[in-house]
Amino acid sequence: MKYLIVGLGNIGPEYADTRHNIGFMVLDALAKQEGAKFSSMRLAYYTEIGYKGRTLHLIKPTTYMNLSGKALNYWMNELKIPVENVLVIVDDIALPLGTLRLKPQGSAAGHNGLKHIEYTLGNNNYARLRFGVSDNFPKGRQVDYVLSGFDDDEQPELPALIDRSIEMIKSFVTIGTELTMTRFNK
Repeated sequence: MKYLIVGLGNIGPEYADTRHNIGFMVLDALAKQEGAKFSSMRLAYYTEIGYKGRTLHLIKPTTYMNLSGKALNYWMNELKIPVENVLVIVDDIALPLGTLRLKPQGSAAGHNGLKHIEYTLGNNNYARLRFGVSDNFPKGRQVDYVLSGFDDDEQPELPALIDRSIEMIKSFVTIGTELTMTRFNK
């Protein structure tokens, strides 16, 4: 069984460790745990890992957030992975930090990466792991907020949240969306 795990983010050192790059951060941690290294491939940094008889194809799109669908679509077709075996990891300002939610589908909720994926696929029927980054910003400053790093008081929480995200990815590929939601969504 093959799965495509897509961590959303932006390439470049100026975006590293920002709220918008939490998808990259989760996949970096998963790859490191499994001793895998990302390679620069077509439209994405790519690696794969094995887990309980499944192959997880991990991609970090190099298209920048607003064109994420281009990379997702290319790799889905290249690897012949059906949409039900795709999981997108994305930052979500509508959720407080510490909240992780797996959803089988849903709206883009204003997120440009998800909007482009939905536009490219022609639907929103793909699973996403929404990683809460909170909404602690003044009106009209959303872009500055998501492109900034986590606050000093938030930093200590990140490793456990990233580990929990990895558990949710592994659960998604072994027991599926519904059981993973029951087990992890709070």
